[in-house]
Amino acid sequence: METVRDMLSGQPFLSGMSSAQLDNLARWSRMTSFPTGARIFEEGQRADRFWLVREGRVDLQTQIPGRGGVVLDSLGRGAVLGWSWLFPPYRWHFSASAGEVTSAIEFDAAAVREQCQREPALGFQLAIRFTEVVVDRLQSTRLRLVDMYARQP
Repeated sequence: METVRDMLSGQPFLSGMSSAQLDNLARWSRMTSFPTGARIFEEGQRADRFWLVREGRVDLQTQIPGRGGVVLDSLGRGAVLGWSWLFPPYRWHFSASAGEVTSAIEFDAAAVREQCQREPALGFQLAIRFTEVVVDRLQSTRLRLVDMYARQP
């Protein structure tokens, strides 16, 4: 039977991390799943977890006045869900729900932050990796906005 630690070593997001760093992360992680339509977190609430998506799809949404919830992005296998836990004030910037049955590795964000303070090399590795996620999401959003406005008269 595959352990959470085994699963972590196969995650692209964690590729290249040391065995000791993966062991540390495994202490603060567990497997979880969400049925289709399940709300994973709400914009503005406390960001106390993050996930590595193993299977399924998660939709990121935001509220737009007069339009309600709008899907901004969809994340699938291998994606990282949640970066707000890393940056004060530790509040979600978006909402997320399962677009289909989703399995993921869930991390206790406060425990991981504390571990990062005790082990700066782990903190550096995660900060670099999450910064790449944020930059990729910003670039993706920029391209969608350019496309949206290019189609308008």
